[in-house]
Amino acid sequence: MHALFEEAGKFMAGRILSEAESSAQVELDSGKRVKVKAANVLLKFEKPAPAELVAQAQAVAETIELDLAWEFAPEDDFGFADLARDYFSENATLVQQAGALFRLYEAPHYFRRAGKGRFKKAPAEILQQALAAIEKKKAVLAQIDEWAAALGRGECPQPIRDQLYKILFKPDKNAPEYKAVVEASRATHTAPLDLLQKAGAIDSAYQFHWKRFLFENFPKGTGFPNLAAPQPPDDLPLASVQAYSIDDSQTTEIDDALSVQGLGTGTVVLGIHIAAPGLAVQPGSAIDQVGRARLSTVYMPGYKITMLPDEVVQIYTLDEGRANPAVSLYVTINETTLEILSTETRLERVPVAANLRHDQLDHIVTEAWLTDPSVQVEGTPAELAVRRGELSFLFRLAQSLKAQREVVRGKPENFNRPDYNFRLVGNDRAEPNGSEQVQITTRRRGAPLDLIVAEAAIVANSTWGAWMAELGVPGIYRSQASMAPGVKVRMGTKALPHAGIGVKCYSWATSPLRRYTDLVNQWQIIACARHGKTAALAAPFKPKDADLFSIISSFDGAYSAYNGYQAGMERFWTLKYVQQHGLTELTATVFKEGPGGSFLVRADDIPLVFPVLGAQNLPRGARLRVKLGEIDEITLDIHGTVLERLDSDAAETGADEAAEEDDDTVAGPIAIAVDVNEAEAPASADNLTP
Repeated sequence: MHALFEEAGKFMAGRILSEAESSAQVELDSGKRVKVKAANVLLKFEKPAPAELVAQAQAVAETIELDLAWEFAPEDDFGFADLARDYFSENATLVQQAGALFRLYEAPHYFRRAGKGRFKKAPAEILQQALAAIEKKKAVLAQIDEWAAALGRGECPQPIRDQLYKILFKPDKNAPEYKAVVEASRATHTAPLDLLQKAGAIDSAYQFHWKRFLFENFPKGTGFPNLAAPQPPDDLPLASVQAYSIDDSQTTEIDDALSVQGLGTGTVVLGIHIAAPGLAVQPGSAIDQVGRARLSTVYMPGYKITMLPDEVVQIYTLDEGRANPAVSLYVTINETTLEILSTETRLERVPVAANLRHDQLDHIVTEAWLTDPSVQVEGTPAELAVRRGELSFLFRLAQSLKAQREVVRGKPENFNRPDYNFRLVGNDRAEPNGSEQVQITTRRRGAPLDLIVAEAAIVANSTWGAWMAELGVPGIYRSQASMAPGVKVRMGTKALPHAGIGVKCYSWATSPLRRYTDLVNQWQIIACARHGKTAALAAPFKPKDADLFSIISSFDGAYSAYNGYQAGMERFWTLKYVQQHGLTELTATVFKEGPGGSFLVRADDIPLVFPVLGAQNLPRGARLRVKLGEIDEITLDIHGTVLERLDSDAAETGADEAAEEDDDTVAGPIAIAVDVNEAEAPASADNLTP
């Protein structure tokens, strides 16, 4: 006697060795013996042999038309043998009964299981929905196959092109576009990114980087909603100063300006004037929500995405020729000793007499010009000449402040490397397309005008940070516990020392048009200026305010992403510069050992860090002539080969101390979210439930 039974969702047949009331011992064709519950035995038979029955029943099952079987099936639940008799004949054979069982079992959209060997047909409406879903999924599978084939031929279907960045970086792994890329990548044995490049999915390297950044950081686009710009208060007093800003020519969000009063009297008053959108933009307002969503202006060569709408910036930027709303810090200084005697904060309108542009004036405003009145430079603008005395004092003050900070730091600040400025010829601040001619110019770090502005900002940020702490008003601070290796700068709400700058505390408050943290601190500083000792009660953010911690967390992530994109775009345009000028060799300086026996070098004349091979035992500071390899504009990768060493084999030369901290990230493979090694889903639509 043989038995057909169900075990763990599978049908098996074998010879019955023994039977009890509730179970049977069955031997399979393989020789394996299994204990089968009596309730799981669906058929008992003498002939044919078990394997033969299963084979014949499977063949019969394929002949059963499900629509016809569904029509024949009774409304109540029924057994498979009942359906076989209705479908075939009253004398349905054993093979036909088993075939009916197999067919019923594999069609849950037609027949629902109602027990061992028993079924109930699905309602007509549910059946039609299920069949429609199955047909749809069959069509999707066919579409996936079609798209995958096109990708394999080097063609990119438009739906995949439209979903490119989602597929690569934040995919829905059940989406047909994603599955087509995975299928094509497997079939062609090609990495997904290479596959898509060959298929023409990426229009240009520049657009790839730009659209990827927008996808990850500005998924709704970079436009602003139509919002009315809030006007500053009408009752702000007018300051009795003539201030001037010092910025690059490309700067449109002018946050800070300086003024000097009392030269020659023995007591000088330095005014540090900061644009004051915080006087009108209120926490929680629509404009605030825009700023909080963006958190910072995004910079890149030739273009930027501002934190605040242009309408707001135009009202509060410190443009020349008008009196602008400002939060002003007045610092009273002994003109001889340069000792800071007192500070005062005022909310006011500040007349700005000039917007000085350092890229147009650096060749004039040198250390010699500032320290030796006999030095004259032809073509000095009148607006600069009249401020020569003030700038000379500010430079002397900046040098003194820097020296004091360096005592606290324990070592001097090094400005060994130049700053590089990028200009896209003919761009005029329009969104670049990647084909522009790029110009790269150098500017010495720590140039006099830079030093003046930087030291004034440090005075303002440290003074206001300490003032908020004294009044019990929380703020956003940057701190660094020490300058030991690995100790990083952190943001928090406590006024802690900043070892890297050399101050007791350091808030960010001098760029409220460009950084949201500065706008937050400005609100707190305005409360201090208006309410004094009771400011903690009136400030928008209270001690231990969870909102402050949320802002810090969000800002950290966004600022890191924005800076990373800026660095990537500067690298892109540097590589473009190499291509446009046909550079095949560079001189470079070793600053670190790299992976796989390579060395990381920094080009001497352009802002490019890259690995080189072809030499051993190179010390930091070794100078090389390097042959450049191929450029990959997608990964922003380039390698070099050492042609010769240009200096002697003497001991290691000095390399700048920050090298390993800010330049050890070199371009490489782009991390994408497409995983071609994941287990494949079933290919049959019949296995997909509706």
